[in-house]
Amino acid sequence: AFLCLAAQRKGMVIKMKKSVIAAHEYCANNKESLQKDSVCGCFYCLAIFSPTEITEWIKDEKDTALCPCCGIDSVIGEGAGYPITKEFLREMKKHWFENISLS
Repeated sequence: AFLCLAAQRKGMVIKMKKSVIAAHEYCANNKESLQKDSVCGCFYCLAIFSPTEITEWIKDEKDTALCPCCGIDSVIGEGAGYPITKEFLREMKKHWFENISLS
C-alpha cells in the first residue's frame, strides 16, 4: 500500500510540475485574455485579485499585466485553465523564482 501511495504522489508531483511550466506562457501578452477573466493571481507575491485591479501594462506584442500589488509581470488568469489558488501560485513561485541558479 505504501508503494502505491508513493507512486501516486510522485505522479501528482510530476503533473503539478508540468502544469507550473505550461502555465508560465500565460503571464505574457495577456491583456486580452485577462479582460475576459473574473479572477487572476500573481505567482510572485501570491496575491489573488480581479483583473479590473490591473492598471499597469508592459507595452509589448499584446500587453503584459503588471501585478497591482507588487508590480511584477507574473500574473495569470483563470482563463489559462490552471487553478488560481495560493497553492498553485506558490508552486509556480518555487519553480520560477526560488530555484534560480546564478552560476
